[in-house]
This record gives sequence, structure tokens and C-alpha cells, in this order.
Amino acid sequence: MTLAKRLLLGSLVLVCLLVAAIVALSGSRLERRLVQEATAELTREARLIGLSWKPGVVPDALADSAGVALQRRVTLINSLGVVVGDSRFNGEELQHLENHSSRPEVVVARRGVVGVGHRRSASAGDEELYVAIRHSLGFVRVSISTATLRDIVSGARRDVLVAGLIAVVGSLLLAYLFSRSVTRPVVELRDVARAIAAGDLERRPSISAPGEIGDLATALHRMSEQLATRLHALEANDALMSALLESINEGVVAIGGRGSVVRLNESAREMLGVESPVPFPADRLPQEPAVRAALRDAVSGTPTEPREMVFDGRTIALTARPLPDGGVVLALLDLTTRRRLETIRRDFVANVSHELKTPLTVISGFAETLLDADIGPAQRRQFVGTIQANVVRMQRIVDDLLDLARYESGGWVPNPVSADLGVAASEALALVQAEAARRALELSVTVAPGAERATADPTALRQILQNLVENAVRYTPSGNVTVFAQRQGNGTVVGVRDTGVGIPREHLTRIFERFYRVDAGRSREVGGTGLGLAIVKHLAEAHGGSVRATSTVGAGTEIAVFFPDR
Repeated sequence: MTLAKRLLLGSLVLVCLLVAAIVALSGSRLERRLVQEATAELTREARLIGLSWKPGVVPDALADSAGVALQRRVTLINSLGVVVGDSRFNGEELQHLENHSSRPEVVVARRGVVGVGHRRSASAGDEELYVAIRHSLGFVRVSISTATLRDIVSGARRDVLVAGLIAVVGSLLLAYLFSRSVTRPVVELRDVARAIAAGDLERRPSISAPGEIGDLATALHRMSEQLATRLHALEANDALMSALLESINEGVVAIGGRGSVVRLNESAREMLGVESPVPFPADRLPQEPAVRAALRDAVSGTPTEPREMVFDGRTIALTARPLPDGGVVLALLDLTTRRRLETIRRDFVANVSHELKTPLTVISGFAETLLDADIGPAQRRQFVGTIQANVVRMQRIVDDLLDLARYESGGWVPNPVSADLGVAASEALALVQAEAARRALELSVTVAPGAERATADPTALRQILQNLVENAVRYTPSGNVTVFAQRQGNGTVVGVRDTGVGIPREHLTRIFERFYRVDAGRSREVGGTGLGLAIVKHLAEAHGGSVRATSTVGAGTEIAVFFPDR
């Protein structure tokens, strides 16, 4: 098929499609707009009718008069869904109308908003648009037949279709004239392009014309000069590809059809420990069985699914894909961090299970014992107290877990203000006053000059101090517990210092992990959940601060939180 015929046919198809699209879109948009305007008008009319519907007014008479005045179907429905007035039905006909409480527009209006329905009326027999509003005496519903709206839309579509047919005729005429002026120079340009593609860079088009044809002739004229530029562009693209490969974290190794490594990014060098410059034989790659097996399968034309291997302390996912020329591409993904996180998750689940299992076992055992009728009242009170203590412990664990999950997920954002550290410290110490008195511990607050206030969320500050003070009292058999505050650089340090049992040096870096315990048996004995310091760390980091711990076994521990100034 010649270019002229293709232009004519293409123009015809395009214009026909455009006309069809315009007819469809304009009709649907017009119909939606008409429905919106009709809905708004019916809503106003329903509210106007509602103003006249008062106790003592005959609903059916009001519906009839309003229907005549507005040229609408007006329906008044009581709160039980019974039609008490309708402009289309009178007297005995009203008694036979169905209950309207389940009609969609009435269901929606019952919620206090405007209810809209669009369906065929079972009583009137035609398709109508309903609008209902709630009234103190029930519901006011006004409806209109959609036949008028359809007539308007149909007329608009006919007008658009006529205009479209005129456009089709005009476009065909223009396309015919345009094709005649284009096809002749295009044929000459085709011959010139074929010659240049065959290597005849001396061939030039003789056409000199304005517009796109002239631009095409100029482009062909300059094509030979641009070939060299294209070659340079290919080299630049190659450099860009190299830069992209070097910028990704995954390792990529490309092996040519002759068995030489032709491309190797820095990530792959680091994972495989390769230092040789490319190209180099593939035999210099690590003699890891997984690597060799993947290369062997890919060379034979079989792509390998990701397989994991452990090499030089790293967990690496290896994938091999064959290339059309017989080469191979190896993709390496470092999974070390992911596997470590999975281990942490498994440990967390195990720790949670273990922490909850102990109190559940105690509760279950004592609950079964309480079933024995021979147990005296004193023992029953003792067992119930034990059950209650373990329930409280489980509740604390669950509460701390929920708080920690909220902080880690970013669902909580601090609202830092200038907080009074003396007041916050006193509130925290007041919570442990009874336990400290029982242990004969001395509680004190030391606030350095200039450190009376810190920029922190008050709720978070109270939780941090409460956790630190409770930990200090819990692990201090005798001596004192001090809440201190001091200025440090561009912020304030708030912490708790005690003279307790202390923490061995090898445990200091891990005490802020969830459920990590220096002495698991003693921690559970004194009632800790193992989550307090993890919560403290997350709250501090949410403020842009940090937390540190220093301790000497047998001499005491100091845990301090840094709050930066805003």
C-alpha cells in the first residue's frame, strides 16, 4: 500500500475514532452534570417542602400541592417507612404502597445526609431520580423522571455526531491534498536513505523545501557527518553503563563467549575478593563450588535460580544467566544483613515466648491448685496473689511491647518543649519511693546550673526517667540512686546513677537490645520485662539524641540520655 493511501486510511480511522470518543465522552459528562444539577435542585426542593411539613398538616395534601407547584413527584414518609403522602397516589392507593424504609435513598437519609437513588419505580413504572432528606416527622423525598435528561443527552450526541461527520469529510479532503505533496519527495528521500545505509555517504538529497520534508532532507544531508558523533555517543553510553554498574550495591560479573571476564563492578570485586584488571580468564574467579556450578549451568544454556552461598564470612545470593553469544552474567546479592535481621527476629520471637511462658505456667499451675476444695483461705489468698502478680507482669510485658512497636514503626512523633527536669525527676522518684524505703535506699536529684530544663517531649521524658529509676532501684541492694542533669555541648544530659551490682563490660553494648539480660534469672526474679532500656534508646533517638551506659561491677551503673537543643 502506497504512502498516500496509508495517509488517507489513517486519517479516516483517526478522525472516526476521535468522533466516537467525543460522542461517548461528551454524552457521559453531560449526563453526569445534568444528574448532579438535578440532584442539587431536588435537594433544595425537598428542604423547602420540609419547612411546610409540620404537625397538624395533612401529609398527602401537602405532597399533592407541592407536586403540582414543583412539577415533581413528592413523597412524604414517616419514620417507620410508611408513605403518608404522595403526589401521584391518593386515598386508597397510598395504603397499597410498599414500606419505603429499605429504599436506598431513605436508608442513606436516615444517617442525616442527603440520600440519592436512581432506579425504576415499582409503583410509577418509569425510571426516576430520587432525592430524600431526613425530617423531624420522617423523610421528604422528591423525584424526577430521567426521560427528560436522556432526551437532552441524546440531542447533544446527535449534534456532536453531525459535526463529526462534517469533520471526517473535511479531513479526508485535506489528507488527500497533503498526501500528494508529500509522497513524491518522500520517495526520493527513501532512495537517498537506502544509499547512505549501504555505505554511500556521498549521496545527498536534491530537495530543498520548507517544513518537515525540508528538515528530513537536511537531516539526511548531515547523517554522514553525524556517524562519527554517534560513535562517540556509544562510547559515552558505555561509560555511563559502567558508572551505573559501579553505583549499585549488587555485584555484576560479565563473562564473554571466550571465557574471559569482560566486566566486573566494585561490589562484585569486594564480595569475591578479586583484584585482577579486566579482561582476565574466568578461572581466576573464586573456586567456590556454587560459583563453578552456576557458571557451568549457564554456559550450557540453563539459567540458575538464586542460590545462597557463604563466602569469606558473607551470605551471598548467586544468579547466573546465559548470554546470546555464549557468555554468562553473574549477579551477586549480599544477604548478610538480611540474614542477621532474620536471626534477630527469630530470637525476638523466642524471647517473647519464653518471657510469657513462665508467668502463664505459674498462672496455670496455681489456677489448677485452686480447684482443690481442701485448700484453706490463707493459701487461696496466697495463690490468688501469685496469679495476680504474674498477670501484672504479663500486662507490663505486653504494654512495653506495644510501646516499643509504636516507637520503632514511626507511629509516634515526639513533641519537644522546654521541660522542667527537676519536676520530672521528682515524679519518677515518687513512683519508687515505697520500694526504695523498703531497701533503705537514698533517693536524690542533682541538677547542674544551666541544666534545669531540657528540650524533650514531657511524656517521653517521664517514661525515660521512670524506666531508668526503676532499673536502678531494682538492681541496687543498698546505697543510693541519683537522678542527675547537666549541660553538654549543644544539649542536655539527663540520667540515673546508682551504687548497685553493676554490669560487666562485655554486656554494656547489648543492654539496649530487647529482652537482653545480663543475669536472666535475677532479672526475672526482681520483676523486669527486659524492654525498658530498649524503649529508652528508641525514645532518645526519636529526639535526635543518644543514650550511653557506663558501669563497674560491684560499684554501680550510670545511664545517661542526651537531648539536643532544637
